[in-house]
Amino acid sequence: MSEKDPKTSQDLTVVVQSLLQQMQDKFQTMSEQIIGRIDEMSMRIDDLEKNISDLMTQAGVADLEEDIKVRETSGTA
Repeated sequence: MSEKDPKTSQDLTVVVQSLLQQMQDKFQTMSEQIIGRIDEMSMRIDDLEKNISDLMTQAGVADLEEDIKVRETSGTA
């Protein structure tokens, strides 16, 4: 056995606990990164929806949709 090999069950326990802690730390870091990216994606989607709405308003599409709804409800369509 080399000097770095665990020689007792206590040494093995320490090594396993250390590895588990490292894994937990990496998992926590990855989780935080994923949540951050999801939040960023959500903000981008909100911006995209707003831009699409603005473009529809500028193009008069929103007005056309409203006119169609009014005609459908009044029965003049």
